[in-house]
Amino acid sequence: MTRPLWRDHRFGRYWVGQGISQFGDRITDLALPLIAVTTLHASAPTVGLLTAAVWTPNLLSLLVGTWVDHHERKRRLLVLADLLRCAVLLSLPVAHWFGLVTMAQLFVVALVAGLGQVLYQTAYPSFFVALVRRDQYVEANSLLSTTRSFSFVAGPAAAGGLIQLLTAPVAMFVDAVTFAASAVLIGGVDVQDPPVDREGAAPLLRRAREGMALVLRHPYLRVSLAFATTVNFFNFVVAALLVLFASRQLGLSAGGIGLALGVGASGGLLGAVLSRRATAVLGMGRTIMVGGVLFSAPVALLPLAGGPLWLRAGVLALVEFVTGLGVMWLDVPLNAMQTAVVPDEIRSRVAGAFSTVNYGVRPLGAVLGGFLGEWIGIAPTLYLAAAGGTLAVLWLVGSPIGRTRTIEDLDGVAESARGT
Repeated sequence: MTRPLWRDHRFGRYWVGQGISQFGDRITDLALPLIAVTTLHASAPTVGLLTAAVWTPNLLSLLVGTWVDHHERKRRLLVLADLLRCAVLLSLPVAHWFGLVTMAQLFVVALVAGLGQVLYQTAYPSFFVALVRRDQYVEANSLLSTTRSFSFVAGPAAAGGLIQLLTAPVAMFVDAVTFAASAVLIGGVDVQDPPVDREGAAPLLRRAREGMALVLRHPYLRVSLAFATTVNFFNFVVAALLVLFASRQLGLSAGGIGLALGVGASGGLLGAVLSRRATAVLGMGRTIMVGGVLFSAPVALLPLAGGPLWLRAGVLALVEFVTGLGVMWLDVPLNAMQTAVVPDEIRSRVAGAFSTVNYGVRPLGAVLGGFLGEWIGIAPTLYLAAAGGTLAVLWLVGSPIGRTRTIEDLDGVAESARGT
């Protein structure tokens, strides 16, 4: 009988560290825009720009990932990324203590924290394949996504309570501590980093171009990139307006927003738990397609929320529930698929190329969301985002991804990519 992955002490240590930092992230997700909206009285375009700032460093992902590919200590880079984010987040409660919180500081915190995230996400793929076996990819992604989903269930409610009790800047101290805890736990994971061949290595920019070229001509990665980028663009049109919409148009307090988001996020937890079963029944490709629709379409219900306070909060929670389930059915099989089709020696470079486009488009979506919310109104903007995100699934129709049923269908794809 195969031993469950969660009982592996190395994976378990990383899993706990990831879960702790994910929980802290939910505090910042709510606290950062609330500081802008409630303390500094920011407008919709300003909130959109702040959301964009978090993701703007992803435009450097290709260069960072190319450099990371030739760095021998991937685990050490993960620890460094956690410590960087810990330090910058600590600046907010310190500034609050002296009454010096400004919009400029929020943008600096967003940018530096985003840079730490770029370093983490480009070092992670090589760390991941050193930590788990190929046949454990779906199981590992399911467990990690379950933790992430649970953080969206408990995190927002706890974050809302902490923000109301301590104020948003002070609550962010908790997130800083979670990154420190994650750094300690990841630093103790015993993994053997894959060997790095530096002899005869091409210059950084040339290797970066090669990484991007591979993504663009790879039959799986190219379609995956087009799909994920479209979904993320429209998702961040929504993300730029969600807290503002819930606070000013739905009339919810910080605690009410956190509670609604937390209850709704139970859909993500359910989706992560059921993702393995869904892929077994539907196949990996069809599960991704169903997830894409469920993730985007329910946003169109948000402008319809009205009536008593409990009903308005209930609509927000319902939308979050369905979209949370959808994103897990999208993420878990897609992440496993991408891991299976990329050669080991260029994982960070490919992750950087992918993130440069996929995550780099998020600031554009956030900025557009902020300005569209101001120009045409929040409700029409949400309808537009729901339609655009849902139509992204057309990228997968007839593609190799849509035809993939199991991880075994991908055997040999990574090897063929080496020769392209």
